[in-house]
Amino acid sequence: SELDEDRPGLAELNERIEREGRLQQLLVDAEAAYEEGRLVEPEGDNALEYYREILEEDPENETGQAGVANVQQRLLSRAVDQASEQDFEEAGETIDLAEGILDDPESIEEAREAIASMQEEYMSGLAEAVRDAIDEEDYDQAEEAINRLIAFGYESDRIERKRRTLEDARLYGGFEAGQTFTEVLAEAGSDGPSMVVVPAGNFMMGSPDNEDGRSSNEGPRHRVTFRRGFAISETEVSVGQFREFIEATGYRTDAERAGWSRTYDADTGRIDRENGVTWEDDYRGNTASDDLPVIHVSWNDANAYADWLAEQTERDYRLPSEAEYEYALRAGSQTMYWWGEGTPDDVVENLTGDGDVSPTRRRWNVAFSNYRDGYFGPAPVGSFEPNPFGVYDMGGNVMSWVEDCWHDSYARAPSDGTAWVNPGCERRVLRGGNWSASPEMVRSAFRLASSNDSRDARVGFRVARDL
Repeated sequence: SELDEDRPGLAELNERIEREGRLQQLLVDAEAAYEEGRLVEPEGDNALEYYREILEEDPENETGQAGVANVQQRLLSRAVDQASEQDFEEAGETIDLAEGILDDPESIEEAREAIASMQEEYMSGLAEAVRDAIDEEDYDQAEEAINRLIAFGYESDRIERKRRTLEDARLYGGFEAGQTFTEVLAEAGSDGPSMVVVPAGNFMMGSPDNEDGRSSNEGPRHRVTFRRGFAISETEVSVGQFREFIEATGYRTDAERAGWSRTYDADTGRIDRENGVTWEDDYRGNTASDDLPVIHVSWNDANAYADWLAEQTERDYRLPSEAEYEYALRAGSQTMYWWGEGTPDDVVENLTGDGDVSPTRRRWNVAFSNYRDGYFGPAPVGSFEPNPFGVYDMGGNVMSWVEDCWHDSYARAPSDGTAWVNPGCERRVLRGGNWSASPEMVRSAFRLASSNDSRDARVGFRVARDL
């Protein structure tokens, strides 16, 4: 017989059967989404939505209740996993999703603490990586690590300190302006020249048009900017320091090969050629003490010494550029001399003073008035006070070779402080005053040219180093 659809209770039975079927299908869909990791997305096809639909049909359904709780716990686990992969931003968003599912503050807080601990550990590692990168002079890597710290919410004051450290490292190679240091020479086992860190900055190079004694080759006056600091030797290279180079390498200087240099003749008061004079001799051709600045050395000899230092220390030792020399000599001044405009009030350099007397009782015809430093020829290096940058003997004692080739003016000269070098040039620049120089030749802007193999009783050198 046909089923009587109007029979009492039949409609309710059909409805219950349909409901159970929907619940069963929702459970199958929910479990599939859960197993496949579709916990809260995509919309309309994720485990959380399916379990919530089950609970809408049957609020007391234990499977639905357990499913919602499992989704929340799995999201918390996912957040911790994301944090372990350093994806802290995504981990935070996942925690927020989990927090909105069930009111379970204990589990949420536990997960947040675990993520915070991992983030702190990771940031500590990044902070250490900044320091290591700076120590290894990998400044781009250090900057990248700092930017990642910023992205992870590292404390702003600590970020600022690290930025300052990085900037100092970029400018001074890990040193501080005014700091002195020495480096061990690999073969000799002794220390190389004491170096002073010169601060980054800028200055006007050359002399103004109205300066007394000015030469046209001291212009045009132009601004030079040092974006990074550099180091220059505290004093001229001494006889003793140069001796270490000779003994280690067997190098023969231009004076030794040619068999002569120029010395001071105490009888005539002139600088004349004298045979047999070498770097081991003083300004009169007698044996020099080790603490005197080495003289009778050519540009070739000075450059060879700088190359040896670079090899021994594996650092960028070289002769200073002309701009570096004048910048370090002026030490922030723009006056005729680094100490002012005329005769210094105190003894500051080995200069031609009218109170200085030669071994044969000669006096200077052109000299600083009312000045006496106690030396007629070169003084031992570092005998007087340093200038404001902490460098000795920049304006007196002996002139110094620099890296640059000679140019008759500063037209088209570099503005970044680098040496102006033309391949194959045969004349180089001499800077600084010397023990026999007239006051106008001691001016901070004064410069001379000489051939690469020239040597003299008035000329020595000092070295510089990149940082």
